Amino acid sequence: MPDRSPAAGAVTGLVVVGASLAGLRAVERARKAGYDGSITLIGAEEHLPYDRPPLSKAYLLGESVPDPRFRTEDQLSELDVELVLGTPATGLDTDSREVIAGRRVAYDALVIATGARARTLPGSEQLSGLHVLRTLDDAKELRAALDSAPQHVVVVGAGFIGSEVASAARARGLAVTVVEAAQYPLTRSLGSELGVACSLLHERHGTRLRTGVGVAGLEGNGSVEKVQLTDGTVLEADLVVVGIGASPVVDWLEGSGVAVHDGVVCDETLASSVAGVYAAGDVACWRNPLFGRAMRLEHWTSAAEQGAIAASNALDPGQARSYSTVPYFWSDWYGTRIQFVGVPGSDEHRVVAGSAEDGELVALYREGDRLVGALVLDQPSSTMKYRGLINRRTSWAEALEFARARHGGASL
Repeated sequence: MPDRSPAAGAVTGLVVVGASLAGLRAVERARKAGYDGSITLIGAEEHLPYDRPPLSKAYLLGESVPDPRFRTEDQLSELDVELVLGTPATGLDTDSREVIAGRRVAYDALVIATGARARTLPGSEQLSGLHVLRTLDDAKELRAALDSAPQHVVVVGAGFIGSEVASAARARGLAVTVVEAAQYPLTRSLGSELGVACSLLHERHGTRLRTGVGVAGLEGNGSVEKVQLTDGTVLEADLVVVGIGASPVVDWLEGSGVAVHDGVVCDETLASSVAGVYAAGDVACWRNPLFGRAMRLEHWTSAAEQGAIAASNALDPGQARSYSTVPYFWSDWYGTRIQFVGVPGSDEHRVVAGSAEDGELVALYREGDRLVGALVLDQPSSTMKYRGLINRRTSWAEALEFARARHGGASL
């Protein structure tokens, strides 16, 4: 079969699957670039594209938040985009170039931005009182559950989402237990020493932290009442929040020929293994040339950037640009802002300012002779400084010298 990848200017139909931040940015970039062909935006949820970070922060605290939608329907109509919402894609025919979503939608160029779905616990489908936090509807249901003032809140998973939920519940004065399979929160991401700092944040604010133990089962008559742990402990629970990560939404691509492995496998330009098909956001596993490795990021900044670049490259593959970035994400726990830039280097990490006990610190990560990551707790003015150093491929020695000048400390 001949290569049917569209030549520059030949695309007459752009389809974006996933009405997410990445999907919206793809639509916006296409129009900004002067593309005047048809655009169809397909979304599994009935909602217009909306902002997710506030849902796990101020919203769960019971505070009023601005309209989370990025654009109103009238504003989206100005982009001349056909909206197909509340209709998940169920298949992709790459031979005929059609997305199956209730009907068959033809495309010349396709951007996949279907994101990821929250993982759940086996057997949890039979009980009420269990929640995940991924979508706007999830957030509404969880907020209502917290409003009901449950007596025993159990959070499974001490990652960013789970810890934000725990923080919000404690701010409401609720009793909270966090269950984490690792010895310290975020050990795989940050290292054990810095996981201790995260543990202390929970403990200082009255959250009970159970680490090194998993969930063996759930008990309840219709609604959850108890959580059984693998060490034999049984926790009382009338509200359980599961925060054990998310899986990329790729099941609908089965049989399409699009390669998947921890998401849609992409090259540096976000192109998939099939001509004319690109991916962006949480579902894209692409090779980041800045670090020379495959990555799948669930971060706001990269989703926005990838959506725009994927659309540009899909519309004009002959001028495709590679996408590289220094990953950046942040989280608020108990009034403390945790920020991370780069990747957690495997060779060494070093605290260059503050300490876990202080609740304020800066830690740097080394890979080979290069600075590759930085964790910042409550020192926000430092975050983008280190992101810039990582982007410039700064050596470890130069990074320590910078830290010495910025934070002091002759022993660095």
